Amino acid sequence: MEPANPGSRSLEDACPGGGSLDTCPATTHPQDSGLHPGCEKQGDVSPVENHIHCDEGQPQTEEGSEAACPGISIVTDGFADSAPGDVSGGPASCEGEEHTHLDSQDAHLDSEDAHLDSEHTHLSAEQALDSASGEESQEDSGEFVAAMLARSRLEEQGLGVKGGSPPLADTGPSPPPPGLHRDEDVTADAWRAHRKHVFVLSEAGKPIYSRYGSEEALSSTMGVMMALVSFVQSGDNTIRSVHSDQHTVVFMQQGPLVLVSVSSSGQSEQQLRHELRYVYNQIVSMLTQASIARIFQHKKNYDLRRLLAGSEKILDGLLDLLDRDPSFLLSAVHCMPLASSLRDALSHVLQKAITPNLVFSILIAQGQLVTIVQERTVIEDARLEPADLHLLLNLIGASSAFQAGEIWTPICLPSFNPDCYFYAYISYLDPPSCSVCLLLLSTDKEAFYAVAECKRKIEEAMLAQNALAALAKARPYSAAQVGVSDLRHFMYKPFDVPDNHRQLTQFTSPEMESPYSSEEEKTRLLDLYRDLHGRIHSTSRPLKLIYHVAERETLLAWVTSKFELYTCFSPLVTKASSINAITKLLRWIKKEEERLFIRYPPKYSTTPNPSRTRKAPEHDATDNGFLSLL
Repeated sequence: MEPANPGSRSLEDACPGGGSLDTCPATTHPQDSGLHPGCEKQGDVSPVENHIHCDEGQPQTEEGSEAACPGISIVTDGFADSAPGDVSGGPASCEGEEHTHLDSQDAHLDSEDAHLDSEHTHLSAEQALDSASGEESQEDSGEFVAAMLARSRLEEQGLGVKGGSPPLADTGPSPPPPGLHRDEDVTADAWRAHRKHVFVLSEAGKPIYSRYGSEEALSSTMGVMMALVSFVQSGDNTIRSVHSDQHTVVFMQQGPLVLVSVSSSGQSEQQLRHELRYVYNQIVSMLTQASIARIFQHKKNYDLRRLLAGSEKILDGLLDLLDRDPSFLLSAVHCMPLASSLRDALSHVLQKAITPNLVFSILIAQGQLVTIVQERTVIEDARLEPADLHLLLNLIGASSAFQAGEIWTPICLPSFNPDCYFYAYISYLDPPSCSVCLLLLSTDKEAFYAVAECKRKIEEAMLAQNALAALAKARPYSAAQVGVSDLRHFMYKPFDVPDNHRQLTQFTSPEMESPYSSEEEKTRLLDLYRDLHGRIHSTSRPLKLIYHVAERETLLAWVTSKFELYTCFSPLVTKASSINAITKLLRWIKKEEERLFIRYPPKYSTTPNPSRTRKAPEHDATDNGFLSLL
């Protein structure tokens, strides 16, 4: 067997059976955003979808565009002619172009300090109403008035901890603490050297969020971004991306919000846009899409940071997870490897502890999904999407305040429905280690005590079965346990799940071991996976199989109608031996699938509350479920 010649090259090869490479159109998974009868609707605004279908375009050359920066490849929507893309679907750039990027150092302007600290967000309903919507009636704007009151309590009182709780800790999910990013000097080289920047601003150019540096210091930079968006819109077009030699700038507009990603990570435009949608959905999860639309309908230059004050660490934590967790790349949930008997026993416990209007019961251990039980009638209408569970996990992991006690907070699940709230009960079952978390979602804002009783029953049953001790002993598996020589790591996402189960999309992956023990090496491997993923799902030339020989490893990516697989081998593995190794790997996964996945998620039926199927009754202007936090 002759070893492959390692080098920085890639080969798109045929499937194992031989023949030429097949290509297939990208598969899309539309999400059901219909309003469930039990959800509490926030306004009448329908979900905003910004569908962009065009590939790369040529820079605009109309009269009056002399001010455009030379050397920057700008991709917009609506051009009849498009340049052919390469294998990764990236934009074609003109040969000999001198690439530049926008520099905001010399355009730094003084701006008003509109940032409110958390103690100033303790406004009365009338004061909040005046600041958010001017002359609009209190009845029409009650949902975002209460949202502002709730957001201040979210950070200062632990999201409605019954009986009180200590304030949120200043530490984020990963070092350095997210708060330190706000103090970075935006004119320094260190700020420019970050791999990825994310900015959120309003259509009026008001800064809302920046991953690094304060929004006030970046107000002029965001103003330039909005000016570029507006300039392209004035020509009945939509800017999608700007490509330079080292950076890719991706724009995404969702309703009144504009999100911008500036990346030097080498990710595809499609992947960066996918990450921006996560950021947008995290904001929607706290405010609802209808509330955001209504706010800016009343006052286009409204400063949304008033509602999001204190939530920066949640967005910072999300972006950190996007960089290091492949769950987001695969749009799937990582299940904890667990004996099927133990998982079934825990699912049975959740099935027995129910109350009217309880929709989802979710058990999480060590940041991974253990089991999920869903209300039967909800599954018939829609399902909990991986993106929504990712947002929930990020919210829980963003602060230690959730470890303080029993928490009851409204939460929006944007993929399920962006305009309604669920009410989440969050409690750790194993203090002080706090590695096992119970998450119960209800559509009844008054159901705290009933849901808390469900938690008590679940806790008692788990203690009786010694389940907490078993979960504490659970450990991730290693690639060596597969028994395939030269296999270093893999990610496997199955598709062959019966539709009638309507379960979460899941994936499995071993822990990263040597030579991928350091953070630098883990990032490098994930970058290789992202490159393969971008080429597999390229909009211009989607692939089914990629065999890639890198300098320090060999990788093979393969997508079929039944699974999506990414594997990493030692550098001297040949194409034939790697395909044989994948055959052994697939056999091992099939043998262990009951331990690696939730194959048949259990369901329960609760006695529906009569009000669940009727239109929600009219409430007082500020009584929309948030007052339970105060």
